[in-house]
Order: sequence, then structure tokens, then C-alpha cells
Amino acid sequence: MRAPSATAAAPLLEHLFRRQAGRMVAHFARLLGPAHLNLAEDAVQEAMLRALETWPYGGVPENAVAWLFRTAHNVAIDAIRRNKLLGEKTEGMVAELSRSATALPEDPDTEEQLRDDELRMIILCCHPALTRDASVALSLKTVGGFSVREIARAFLAEESAIAQRLVRAKRQVRDGPLTFEMPRGSELQDRLASVLDVLYFMFNEGYAAHEGEALIRQDLCMEALRLGCLVASSSISTPRVDALVALMALQAARLPARVDNAGDLVQLEFQDRSLWDRDLIGLGFHYFDRSMVGDDVSEFHVQAAIAATHARATDPQSVDWPVILRLYDQLLAINRSPVVALNRAVAVAKVHGPGQALAEIESLDSNQKLGDYHLLLAVRGHLLQEVGRPGEAAACFRSALECPCSEPERRFLRRKLGEI
Repeated sequence: MRAPSATAAAPLLEHLFRRQAGRMVAHFARLLGPAHLNLAEDAVQEAMLRALETWPYGGVPENAVAWLFRTAHNVAIDAIRRNKLLGEKTEGMVAELSRSATALPEDPDTEEQLRDDELRMIILCCHPALTRDASVALSLKTVGGFSVREIARAFLAEESAIAQRLVRAKRQVRDGPLTFEMPRGSELQDRLASVLDVLYFMFNEGYAAHEGEALIRQDLCMEALRLGCLVASSSISTPRVDALVALMALQAARLPARVDNAGDLVQLEFQDRSLWDRDLIGLGFHYFDRSMVGDDVSEFHVQAAIAATHARATDPQSVDWPVILRLYDQLLAINRSPVVALNRAVAVAKVHGPGQALAEIESLDSNQKLGDYHLLLAVRGHLLQEVGRPGEAAACFRSALECPCSEPERRFLRRKLGEI
């Protein structure tokens, strides 16, 4: 054992907690049953606290991860015996926990079981009985190891509101009772669709925050990508899963260039592409190639193809906008979303000019879903500026500033207004 200072042990524990907490909770939830999810979380939390209390003074164990698992096993066993939570099943559960405690997390068989536990947990968190907001919060808490405070900060919500959301979700898990059994057939496909919906929502919330001081929340993006890779590497994966992972990886690659040193928004055409993460781009193309198997063409496939077209371009001038426009036509045929139509208008401007793009978005004015959408007003303002109508452009930017958006986006809109 090596004895670090208290300040050196804390970052190590924080790293381990972020990397291991989710799989540890999933592991104990399987052993104890989802009805005792709180006990599983408490055992993991207590193990982390004991490490924080002892490691700075007694030294970090050679196998820190195994130490955490064994300590959490002991905590769970003590809690079961003390409270007799499982009634007649107490002794059998204690025996199962004791047997499990002897397996090291690095053993191949144990590693495979831990990945399976984590996969089943994310499938459980995305049960159709739970709302999407509940699924996101529960996924971040139990699988991602996020604290209530971190989840609240990510979604600009009160901690008490997130805590209540989690309590309600866990009550549904307990009283359902929801199980770790892997659904089959059409039920599995429905559940998988819910998982993808939750991961896509989680990623988008991190990629472009709707409000708050920061435009991006990288921890949300990377957790969504990690969980997507977990599902993609499992036996239940489909080309649609691969397409979503490709999309998230290719989009996440741009994160280092999306804001400047002051935290201000940098538009795609002005981003320093040398800052794009080449490893994530490689990962994105790997999964994009995998997604091409079969005849399924989902919204994720087309969005990933658009992201891949941007990633292939060495500079803004070499972006193949006609291809991107055709892909948006295809995407609009799959999803008649007004947001897709707005994004398509940007491609129209690049291919056919701002005048035609303005005509394309006229129909979006009456769409209630875009009533307070700052990006619609921002795009229109930009197009009006391009066609030489500065007064109308300025009015659009002023209106956009009255809509909900993040502070970096607000500063960007003020800069655009200042240009006029």
C-alpha cells in the first residue's frame, strides 16, 4: 500500500467513483433485487466514504477497485443482517453476497457479468412505465454515478425537484415490481427504442444546453456516449444503436471547438478543425460503418451521415452542401419536425442562396412548437442580413434575445445585433 496525501487521494476517488459507481450499483442491484436499489446505492456510497476516510492515511490499496467492491459487499451484508430487509431470504442473500465478494472485478468472467449488470440496469431505467425525465435522472444517478446536485445542475432544476423525481422513479421500480429480466421480441425492441430516446436526449442536453451559463456540458455528452457504446457492444445491439453511437461520437468530436476560451459560441463554419477530437471521429466512422448493415434507415442513420459529411471536410469550403441538403430531404421524409425543416433551410442557403432559404422558413412562423425558439429567429435574422435587409434582421435578433437560451447564445445574438 502507498500512502498519498489527503489532497492526492480525493481526485483518485473521484475518478474511481465516476468510473465504477454505476457498475457497482448495477452489480448490487442484481444481487439484492431492484426493489432494494436504495440499499445498493447506500452500500456503494458508504464504501466510497470509507475509502475517503482511510486511504489518505493508511494508503491506497494495490487493487483499489477490488477494495471498493469488497467493502461495499460487507456494508450490504451488515445492513441486511441488521435490518433483516429480506425476511426469509436474508441468509441466502448474505451467502450470495459473500460468494460474489471473492471475485475480482478484473477477472474476465466477472468483467463480463459487470457489463451485463450495467446493461440490464440501463434497460431497467428506461422501462416504459417510467417517464423520460425519470428515466434520464435514474440513468444518470444509478448507471452514471451522477450526484443529485450534478443532475440538477445539468438540467437547471432544483435539487429538491430532482430528488423527488428519483424517489418517485425508485418507488415505481420497487412497487412495479420492475425486474432485470431482459425483455424479448417486440418488447425488447420497444425498450431499446426507449433507451435510445433517453441517450439521445441526454446527449443533446449536454451538446447544446437550453439555458444557463454554459453552452455545453461535456460530462452529459460523454456519459451518453459511454452508455451508447455499452449497448452497442452487447448482443441486443442493432444498426440503429450503431447509428446513434456514430452520431454522438462525431458530434462530441467537435466539443473542444464549439466554444472559445471565453466560453463564447463558435459557429461550425468558424471552428478550428484542428481541435476536433480525431479519436472520436475515428470511433464515429467505425460505428457508422457498422450501422450500414441491413436495410434499416432510421433518423439516427441520416443524422450520422450528415455529421460524417462535415467530419470528412478538411475545411469549411470543402463541405459537400448538396449532399447535406439531400440528406436533410431524406431526414425530413422520416421526421417532419419543424426543427429538421429549420436545419434544412441552412443547407438550402448554402446551396441555393439565402433568398430561397427565407422562403423555405416562412411556413415555420405559424408553428406553435417554434413559438419561442431563439434559433428560428436567429437563422431568419442571419438570412435577412445576407439579403441586405438589416432593419428586419435586427428585429429578429432582438426578438431572439427575449427567448429562453443559454448565456453564450445570448452573447452571440448580441454580437450579431452589434454587427448590424
